[in-house]
Amino acid sequence: MNQATNQNIQKTNNLPPQYERAVYHKDMHNDMVALFTQTFSDSEGEAEGKTIGSLVSDLLNTTLEQDLQGFVTKQGERLIAGVLFTPLRFENGEMGYLLSPMATLTEYQGKGIGQALINFGLEHLKQQGVELVFTYGDPNFYSRVGFQQVTEAQFKAPHSLSYPHGWLAQSLTGELTPIEGTSSCVQGLDSPAYW
Repeated sequence: MNQATNQNIQKTNNLPPQYERAVYHKDMHNDMVALFTQTFSDSEGEAEGKTIGSLVSDLLNTTLEQDLQGFVTKQGERLIAGVLFTPLRFENGEMGYLLSPMATLTEYQGKGIGQALINFGLEHLKQQGVELVFTYGDPNFYSRVGFQQVTEAQFKAPHSLSYPHGWLAQSLTGELTPIEGTSSCVQGLDSPAYW
């Protein structure tokens, strides 16, 4: 990570005291699904909100507990942001984590809450020995938290990408080194519709 990225992480890790970050636990299931459904309904329409809400429910229900890494930001008891990380396994035995999906309620966007939450999650993963993290999304947003564009020649996605510029990765320990071979994701994300 370069110095500018480190400074950006420092800046976005500081939240006003009314917000609290926490590790996801099962009793947050319904609130987590509602958060993603509402956020994506607001930005992409009701149908997309239902699709992403269903995706989150599937991920929370079908991913092994030891494989699911979830993090939330709360204001009081209300979830205002959430992010999920699940394993991305390569055929050579290497493994990273896939950040997907991520949501911040519309009225809280633009305040650095989502960036701070992602950095909180990345720090937890790093402390657990995770070296690589991937995501598939907006390069302009995710570059603010250290992700960089990669190609499928460097790291094969589990399915063909409809938006190849959105395939992003970061090393939590140093430089990105390409990995040969195919990859696989958890059941909840294992559909071409999400790629």
